[in-house]
Amino acid sequence: MIDWSHWHNEPYLIGGLVFLGWLYAILTGPLRAAVAARGAAEAYPRAHAFKFYAALLLFYLAVGSPLDQIGERFLFSAHMVQHQLLMYPVPILFLLGLPAWLVDPALARIPRPLVRFVFNPIVCGLTYTLIISVWHAPLLYNWALRDKVVHVIEHLMFFASALLYWWPQLSPSRVAARAIPYPAQLLYQLGIIIGMMPVYAYITFSKEILYPTYEYAPRIIANFDPAQDQLLAGTSMQLMSVFVAVTAGGVAFYKWYQAQEGRRLS
Repeated sequence: MIDWSHWHNEPYLIGGLVFLGWLYAILTGPLRAAVAARGAAEAYPRAHAFKFYAALLLFYLAVGSPLDQIGERFLFSAHMVQHQLLMYPVPILFLLGLPAWLVDPALARIPRPLVRFVFNPIVCGLTYTLIISVWHAPLLYNWALRDKVVHVIEHLMFFASALLYWWPQLSPSRVAARAIPYPAQLLYQLGIIIGMMPVYAYITFSKEILYPTYEYAPRIIANFDPAQDQLLAGTSMQLMSVFVAVTAGGVAFYKWYQAQEGRRLS
């Protein structure tokens, strides 16, 4: 059964998060003057730092807390909650935690055509949609549940593709700035919803249990069978993605309205 006292403390997980936190502290603290484009004129980004470290903490809670055990061994719906944390709040906070002067020196070292291609909104949206959809194919998803290394790779790919998903709206960079205007951001979010519909429908309306791990897992909730668990997972995946996309589109619409009002009053 569930061991609520078990929290993951693998060196690659704890060490990786600690290293990222340490690197951020060094680059935004003692080395800030050397990194920032305007040198010592850049103040310590307190608001950015709060969001960045919140992203690291939430990442650990998603993959290091007992939620990981529940999602990996017992409930598909719990696993879906874990993935939603990695695809929505964690990458959003991560990007909001990066000041432009920290990101741009690194991007400036990459050939400009490659930067434009990678962060093109169409490429970002397609990459995210394909990675999330392909990993939910039974062959790959079951492989990840059986192999810890593959499972780690899956989660990292989810997080990395989610960073691309959010880049067109939340880009922290002036080198690879937000490439689409506010009206196009509404269409971008609509395109993501439409692109993800096949995998939502595949999971939600499947008449068979797609992943044997959950079909034969011990039932930790009375009268909650694998079919109900799979239905809840697919439904929550769809509803949460629609809610997030609508919210992001609403923010874009509000900023669009503000920009139009500003032009009208100027």
